[in-house]
Amino acid sequence: MSAPVKNLISGRQSVRVALVGDYNPEIKAHQAIIQALHLAQAALNIPLVFEWIATANIEETTFEEANGVWCTPGSPYDNEEGALSAIRYARNHALPFLGSCAGFQYALIEYARNELNRANAAHAEIAPERDNPIVSPLACALIERGEQVEFTSSSRIAEAYGAIESYEEYRCAYGLNTAVGLEILSGKLKAVGHNAAGEVRAVELHDHPFFIATLFQSERQALKGLLPPLVKAFIKASATHAVSSGRNK
Repeated sequence: MSAPVKNLISGRQSVRVALVGDYNPEIKAHQAIIQALHLAQAALNIPLVFEWIATANIEETTFEEANGVWCTPGSPYDNEEGALSAIRYARNHALPFLGSCAGFQYALIEYARNELNRANAAHAEIAPERDNPIVSPLACALIERGEQVEFTSSSRIAEAYGAIESYEEYRCAYGLNTAVGLEILSGKLKAVGHNAAGEVRAVELHDHPFFIATLFQSERQALKGLLPPLVKAFIKASATHAVSSGRNK
């Protein structure tokens, strides 16, 4: 057990996670996220507090007390700019970040706009008229489908899984536009997960304590009673942040 987790247990301090997205109890991934967080809390034996933050309610100070930000599935968001501002805050403030499905898509857009100065970086679902959107329709939609994903061996996601591949489930029709993928992922943001066809399924920010986004919904494992390794790793990173920052009272 890591020192940060021990410290939280001994002090009964809380890890605070903000769930960015427009909560809908009918969305399978939203059901899974709640179960995954409860499983992580039990496995790590730490007090965990989580709150859904609607994209329309995000302000500059929303995440000042957070130890981690999870940008959840559910595109299109009610407020695209709200979701992007949450991702930007986590990226710029070294706050542990996890994005799944729509969170993956919008992490790409936020990075392209604010790190690569591509002000017109867009999502084809929201702005179909834009040329070369960052996020475009998948060649084959992954609606309630699964596939094998291979991880880069030296990546944080491979470390979290303790493996270099995993079978993962999806509910999405949009992903990284392969026409712009090499440009977007040639800097600090790296592709660390691919399917058998070589299409990007996971990315990491290499100069950040914990910034991982996946097109797949790893949280769905919780619906089978299994703790998703990536969720456990995210909560451990958030626990580390809670102790180091003092944001855990």
